[in-house]
Amino acid sequence: MDARRSRADLESLGGAVEHASGWVNVPHAQIYWESTGNPDGVPVLYLHGGPGGSLGRGGYRKRHDPRRFRTIGLDQRGCGKSTPTAQDDLLHLSVNTTQTLIEDIEAVRTHLGIEQWIVTGVSWGSTLALAYALQHPNRVLGIALVAVTASSRTEIQWITEDVGRVFPEEWSRFQGDSGGAPGERLVEAYARRLAGEDRDDAHHAALAWERWESTHISLDPNWTPGEMFDDDRQRMTFALLVAHYWANDGFLAQGNEIMPRVHQLDGIPGYLIHGRRDISGPVATAWQLHQRWRTSQLLVIEDEGHGGPASMAALTQAVEELAARIV
Repeated sequence: MDARRSRADLESLGGAVEHASGWVNVPHAQIYWESTGNPDGVPVLYLHGGPGGSLGRGGYRKRHDPRRFRTIGLDQRGCGKSTPTAQDDLLHLSVNTTQTLIEDIEAVRTHLGIEQWIVTGVSWGSTLALAYALQHPNRVLGIALVAVTASSRTEIQWITEDVGRVFPEEWSRFQGDSGGAPGERLVEAYARRLAGEDRDDAHHAALAWERWESTHISLDPNWTPGEMFDDDRQRMTFALLVAHYWANDGFLAQGNEIMPRVHQLDGIPGYLIHGRRDISGPVATAWQLHQRWRTSQLLVIEDEGHGGPASMAALTQAVEELAARIV
């Protein structure tokens, strides 16, 4: 495990503020982590979207007061700065599951010496946050989620097939490009090709997947036209891991579904923040979770889609309110 540390201008920030980063060794991987802010502050974990996204340029680090909070982010297994990248280790793709990601989170928590933290997540990160909290509720001080998903079969069916009723032209192309066999779910066909030995074919599947992703988010008020990725490896990482997880119902089936279990989080305060105009992931999921989780609050941002500046501002406020509850 190596780490890099740098001290900010402590006088201007008025406290002991630092940025640290490193990797934690776990089976078949090294998980990259970052820690920003006051090392003695309230720990806040950020879980990025995807699956197959990353911490990116680190904008999440700016959401919380660095004098009051210690913000921790990690690149999930197979993506970002964690190694190896999924397409470079297809032999171990089968062990890249939600359960494994939860174990990776625990490895980072233990490495950093954190007992409990506020858990935040965006999009797929909200699914992972809920799954983590259900398995380790004693480690969670509170939960704040944006663009809430539970990665259920119904949601995956919607985003890969049913929403095609809104975009029939592009969905027809998406279906035609899938190369699916008779009786094979569309998402399963893409998952098979993206993880296949024919990497040229996988490349074409990744391009088709990106076109569909950029289509179903195109009604979002904050949507910017153009390709989602300007790097072939990032495109492949994202498509490969999204299809891998979605083809397996987020590895949350057979009694591990989030919706039927979310009531187990009663007693843990939570905030569910969702855009009314999110057509890729309708607000119904957040509302249903709120109905079953009595200590949660639902905040619908009327003029946003799948995240946005008002949603992120609400996340910052939610974390402040959660921290105020901590004695």
